[in-house]
Amino acid sequence: MYAMNWNTLDPFGTQALKDMDRRRQARGAMLERAGYGPQRTPSSVLHAEPGLNLLSYDGARNDGPPVLLVPAPIKRSYIWDMSPEISVVRRWLERGYRVYLAEWVPTPDGDSEVGLADYGDRLLALCESKIREDSGQARITIAGHSLGGILAAIYSAAHPQQVAATVLLEAPLRFAHAACCFTPLVKATPDARAIANAFRHVPGAFLNMMSAMAEPQAFGWERIIDRYLSLTDPRALATHMRVERWTHDEFALPGKLFTDIVESLYRRDDFMQGRLEVGGRAIGPHDLRAPLMSVVDFRSKVIPPQSVLPFHEAAGSERKQVLSYGGDVGVNLQHVGVLVGRNAHAALWPQIFDWLGAPAATPLLTAPAPAA
Repeated sequence: MYAMNWNTLDPFGTQALKDMDRRRQARGAMLERAGYGPQRTPSSVLHAEPGLNLLSYDGARNDGPPVLLVPAPIKRSYIWDMSPEISVVRRWLERGYRVYLAEWVPTPDGDSEVGLADYGDRLLALCESKIREDSGQARITIAGHSLGGILAAIYSAAHPQQVAATVLLEAPLRFAHAACCFTPLVKATPDARAIANAFRHVPGAFLNMMSAMAEPQAFGWERIIDRYLSLTDPRALATHMRVERWTHDEFALPGKLFTDIVESLYRRDDFMQGRLEVGGRAIGPHDLRAPLMSVVDFRSKVIPPQSVLPFHEAAGSERKQVLSYGGDVGVNLQHVGVLVGRNAHAALWPQIFDWLGAPAATPLLTAPAPAA
């Protein structure tokens, strides 16, 4: 089914996919003009360098504990701050945290050699240093979703002394056979470096195409059904369309990062096996010692529980908990429901904060009631 020879990608084929990226971005811009763009919480850039803006939220001028939010470095980070009633950023602010976000931005065209260690260690360590200077506090809570959760887990394992708690939202960390829907694609690929060499920066359109091939139900039919179910609920439909706009707002992945993810994680399962090389040493789940919260969608075929729970169980954390997310209508893609779903904001996030023991603050905006 997945017989592919990526070494045969020619300049015409790679250019066609890059052109597809531009067309997708144009469709996204059209959706934004129709009123489905993000309604972001005011923020300022605390630090900027190639590939990264560290955002500090203007509502975070308090003495609360700092939290660093880590999105996946594939699409834009505003999925964490889509609109006031479904903004994870605002939920943390309401609980009295000083909120920072690692906003990944496209790397320069010539800089395709930044990899997993750069994203999961060097750049996040730089964020932590800037947050420490800004907040005056020695440790941070770190929270990541999906691939961003992988990066957050890598940082927590590499720098346990800097992390007060780790929150992982549908983050795949075990990649053994049958633990992930992408396994057949990885097995059909001789070496991800061939793809990276063809593109240098792997286009978002290519990643979308591979996702749809790996799990057509989650990335195709379920989205169509969600739109249909949202038609009678204006708020759900508005969120669905905002997520639709976000799905068109990807950017290319640096070739080395793509290769490291496919080879080190998906093919060899290095992190789970305790042999992921970061900062001159091998790390694994036993090195993650901060209190650990893992959120799992037990229905998911994209990030199934068997790709999350073994790592959670093997983590060196003395205090850890698993929470279940049961889905929402109006989220477009269930995989991002933990960030934008009404049920997630009404029920799941309060459980996360109760587990953290976060100080309550005056709400900026009451979280939405669960969807019927």
